[in-house]
Amino acid sequence: MIDPVIASAMLVGVFVLLLVLGTPIGLCIVIASGSTLMLVLPFDIAMFTTAQKMFSSLDSFALLAVPFFILSGVIMNNGGIATRLVSFAKLFTGRIPGSLSYTNIAGNMMFGAVSGSAIAASTSIGGVMIPMSAKEGYNRNFASAVNIASAPTGMLIPPTTAFILYALASGGTSIAALFAGGLVAGSLWGIGCMAVTYVVAKRNNYRNFFSLQKGMALKVTRDALPSLLLVVIIVGGIVQGIFTAIEASAIAVVYTAYLTLILYKTLTLKDLPKILIQTFIMSGVIMFLLATSSAMSFAMSMTGIPCALSQMILGISDNPAIILLVVTLFMLIVGAFMDIGPAILIFTPILLPIVQKIGVDPVHFGILMVFNLAIGTITPPVGSGLYVGASVGQVKVEHLIKPLLPFYAAIIVMLLLITYIPDLTLFLPKLLGVM
Repeated sequence: MIDPVIASAMLVGVFVLLLVLGTPIGLCIVIASGSTLMLVLPFDIAMFTTAQKMFSSLDSFALLAVPFFILSGVIMNNGGIATRLVSFAKLFTGRIPGSLSYTNIAGNMMFGAVSGSAIAASTSIGGVMIPMSAKEGYNRNFASAVNIASAPTGMLIPPTTAFILYALASGGTSIAALFAGGLVAGSLWGIGCMAVTYVVAKRNNYRNFFSLQKGMALKVTRDALPSLLLVVIIVGGIVQGIFTAIEASAIAVVYTAYLTLILYKTLTLKDLPKILIQTFIMSGVIMFLLATSSAMSFAMSMTGIPCALSQMILGISDNPAIILLVVTLFMLIVGAFMDIGPAILIFTPILLPIVQKIGVDPVHFGILMVFNLAIGTITPPVGSGLYVGASVGQVKVEHLIKPLLPFYAAIIVMLLLITYIPDLTLFLPKLLGVM
């Protein structure tokens, strides 16, 4: 048996080297995995086994939900839903100091939920709100920071593929319970961003108010509610046992197609080929990452890395609070360097048994893992949400760090709260009877 330290050095070394050289992350994962396997297996067997694990990992009925949810998100993203949700958010934020920033946060939470994508939310909502905020005298760096910090809420508020991947990797954790708990966690994230916005808006006297024309509130609500009902239909249907998560994903496609093609008439049949191509590309990328992540998980297990990591973490302390803190810090570091999908598939089988030994519920840990990794999407060096948000705001990344720091602090506070007070996120799944 190879020394796990040597195996870890090989795995991390090859992965980081390829990443620095600009190799796509999927290829980084599979090449690093195959190289590590060659420490314990002959070359031909290592390559054959790697390929076999990649293909077998995709032979899962549960994965059907992923491309369907992606398709529904792409339809919503192309269907002009963002402007309706922004107008709806104004109903609640239009009379509050710093109202434009609150509208951005609320818009990201709603659009992120229905699209399931932080990038889509950041682009669609931020593309509307940042120019408007700058025109009204808001500091453009601050307006961009608000958009970036609140965009990942859509990775927690259902429907989201991150929880489906975790359920798959954890061996069948309830998707309904994860969705219900994620709704609370995503809301807490948004509340944290709003708290920072309140302080900054008050300090900088962002006191502009806006309101809709008389009689428009009912129309705005009527336009937005069908989009928001998607979350109710998906979560409610799964929780009530009306349909499974896979069936829910197909229903989401039918519902979003109805909204955009028939109700809102913002898309036509001519738009479908472009939407399907976007979906095929996004699904293909995710599926390839899932396959390579499975190969890495196998390489790690063959070389004893999970066991060694478990012993190391459990050897630091026998205090559950300390162990949870160590695991949280580890996931924050992982999230800063790796996409959320591969990270969930690679590290769930490693970390879940560790935290279960100290009494952490799998649903609670799933919410913590997605929350941690979502933070990584807006932190350097790899955070895609940070760079996309900077591009949307037309500002330099280095100018965003200072205005983002208070938001990072608020998000970390919320992370610690849900880490050490499990009932914050578990009360809703328990109330709904799904765990």
